[in-house]
Order: sequence, then structure tokens, then C-alpha cells
Amino acid sequence: MKKCIHLLLLLSLPLFIDAQWGGGEANPDLKPNAEMLNKWQDLKFGLFVHWGPVSLRGTEIGWSRGTKVPIEEYDNLYKEFNPVLFDAETWVSMIKAAGMKYMIITSKHHDGFCIWDSEFTDHDIMSSPFKRDILKELSDECKRQGVLFGTYHSIADWHHPHYTTRYGGDPRPVEESDMKLYVDYLKNQVKELIVRYDTDIMWFDGEWEEAWTHEYGMDLYEYIRGMKNDILINNRIDKGRQGMMGMTSSSKYAGDFCTPEQEIGAFHPDIPWESCITICTQWAWKPNDDMKSLKECIQTLARTAGGGGNLLLNVGPMLDGRIEQRQIDRLEEMGFWLETNGESIYGTRGGPFKPAEWMVSTHKERRIFVHLFSLPGKELVLPGLNKTKILTVKYLNGNDLTFKQTKENVIINLPEEPVDTINTVIALELNKEAATLEPMEVVQIPEGMKEINHTAAMETEK
Repeated sequence: MKKCIHLLLLLSLPLFIDAQWGGGEANPDLKPNAEMLNKWQDLKFGLFVHWGPVSLRGTEIGWSRGTKVPIEEYDNLYKEFNPVLFDAETWVSMIKAAGMKYMIITSKHHDGFCIWDSEFTDHDIMSSPFKRDILKELSDECKRQGVLFGTYHSIADWHHPHYTTRYGGDPRPVEESDMKLYVDYLKNQVKELIVRYDTDIMWFDGEWEEAWTHEYGMDLYEYIRGMKNDILINNRIDKGRQGMMGMTSSSKYAGDFCTPEQEIGAFHPDIPWESCITICTQWAWKPNDDMKSLKECIQTLARTAGGGGNLLLNVGPMLDGRIEQRQIDRLEEMGFWLETNGESIYGTRGGPFKPAEWMVSTHKERRIFVHLFSLPGKELVLPGLNKTKILTVKYLNGNDLTFKQTKENVIINLPEEPVDTINTVIALELNKEAATLEPMEVVQIPEGMKEINHTAAMETEK
């Protein structure tokens, strides 16, 4: 019940956002590369990867340093890290089979370990027994197979002596630490990622700590865009993120897109955003971790697209370099669904019908795609389409459906059973661009949902 209430609140959350951000108030003329941003929004579905020596313990990356794993032990795990079964071609082929179009991998998490061959530290992959540049192999393979390549790079670094925040009971004093020296180190590594690995997305994190300032964020944004104009940079480069919903509040702050975490973003098709969500419960690999069902994964993807965002679905590879077979199987199942229904996801934007608990909608060109997670009854009642004529209504890649259109509403006749028990997609062909329609509330409530919604309302009032 609490999950149901949370989703309802999330879908109705008001957001007051200036969509024209970029370099922040210090760089008002520095805007995101519109062509690249639009391309990324069209991709819709990407793979997030959290990986490092912590997979030897099966605990959470970064956060278990000093809490579940003693600091000295954690910081020396890299000396045992030897993922001999890692194969970049296998990983990227899996990404493509899942219907994913881009990937983001942890180049460095809060623990400071670098998964590439960095000139600026020995706390990296070349100091491990593996001695292969994982990032280079993945970057090259993504380009070979046509997958957009990006890197997660933590601003926080609890291992570096000059980063001025400590975590996990780290006993080292901070008096001799110099944040300016650390920022130089950060910039040097970011330059490596851009120049040597040609990363297309810089996905930052750790900006919430006191050590990082608004001024540092704007300066780093300007520095990066000076090296590569069409790179995309998330809003966690600066201090504008507001809680786990991850939305930038105004163009005062730097960043190109918003980053809701472990939540499906609220309906906001007019700004770029991406929900990052784990396929299990932990970001890094955990033995026997609970995994999301196929239903939850597909509906999460549809809800994200219906709200106007992208989905970055996370896996945590094992200590030997493989991704769990059950996670691969789940992703392949999503890819199979997308083979038939991908037109309703890729290249779309959210709406025009606002999300409800039982349905969402997406649109592209002259088509609206209605995603039904449960049938509302014998009829689907949608709001009227304001001087827009519906030419046909049909199941996506399937049979036509009969319908009646009036000024007030659209009534579509439905069968007794859904075509797809997870997500039945209905396509409406219009006589003009669907993007011209304003967002509309769907007032119909399926019979099975009325009791749930009534109870949720009562609990909210309490």
C-alpha cells in the first residue's frame, strides 16, 4: 500500500524548473548541445554499471568502506581484484540484446578506485593483478557496436588525502588536506576520460558533500565543455539537485539533465531527465540479491518514458568479471519485449495523457501510444483531443480497435483480456503532430483501482 501511495504522490509532484540550464549563473551563455541532448533523449534506455574491487566482498560500492568493511581492508581489495572472465564484447552484446542504446560505467566511485589506467594515481586497475584497462576495452567495444559510451565519475573521493570530507570513521585528519589540490586531480582525471576514452556523458555524483561548492561545479562544467562541446553532463556536477528526485531547481546551477534516483521521475516531458534504478536492490553486486520481475522492469521503462525521461537500469558485475546470468536473462527478456513494442519507447516523448497508476502514454510524430498495465474495463475513456482527429486506433503491430471520438472524450472498445498482461500498447494515429496537444488528465479509474485509490486517499489525509 505504501508503494502505491508513493507512486501516486510522485506522479503528481509539482516541479518548478527552468529548463534552460547549462553552465550555471557564471556561464549564462553556455548551453547544452541541443543536437546531442535530443539524440540522447531519443535513446530512452541505457545500462548503468557499478563495479570495482568491492565485488570481492559483495557489499555496496563506496558506502561499505569503513562501515561494513574496515577501511584498511577495503582500500587494499584492489590487490586481489582479478576479473579474468571480463569480456567487453560480451557485455556490449548483452546491452544491445536488451534493447539498450547507451551505457554508463563507474570510472571512479566515492572509494577513489579508478577502473582505468590513470597517470595521476596508482590506486587504479593497472595496480591490480588484472592489469588491463577495462575502460578502454569498453569504450572501444561500444564504438564498434554503436552504443553510446559514458562514465560515472564521483566528485567525492574518500580515499584521496586532499579531499576534505571523511566518511566511515576514517581517522585521517583533514587539517593538511587542500581541496584546491584535489580539484586539480579531479580535472586531470576528467581530461583523461574525455581525451583518451572519448566519453560522451560525464555522470557525476557526490556533489552533496560540503567539500564541493557551487563555484567548483560551474567551473568544472565550463572546463569540460571547453574540451568537448557535444558532451552531456548531469546536474550532479553542481549543487542544484533537490533530494533523491534529483531535479535541478533553476538555471543558477550547472548541468544538462536531471537525475531521479531509485524513483520514477514525475511527469515532466518539457525537460531532459533520467531515472537511475537498480535491477536488484544494491548498486554493486550482492550474492542472492532480490531481483526485479520482468513486469516491474518493463513497466518501469514505460512509466519513465511516459513521464518524459530515460531509464538507466543498473547491474553490478561479479568479482570474476561476469554479469549474473539471471540478470542477463532479465535484460534479454526486456529486449524481446522491445523488439515488438520499441516503437512506443524509442524516440518518443511523454504524454499527452498524464500518467496514472494503471497507464501512461508516449507520443512520436502523429502517433500516441497508450500503455495499459491493466484494462480499465470494456472501454478505455480518454480526454478529447482538441481539434485533432483520430484516423485509426489499433494494437501496436496488431488488430484495429473500434472507437468513438467526440469533443469531450475518446472511447475505445477493448476486449475482455489484455493482449499483453504486462503492458498492452495501443497506437492512435492522428491527423497532425501529437506534440501540439497539451498534457491532459485521464479521469477514468478502473474498477479494481477504486478501492486502492480510496484507501490511499484516506491514509494521506491521516
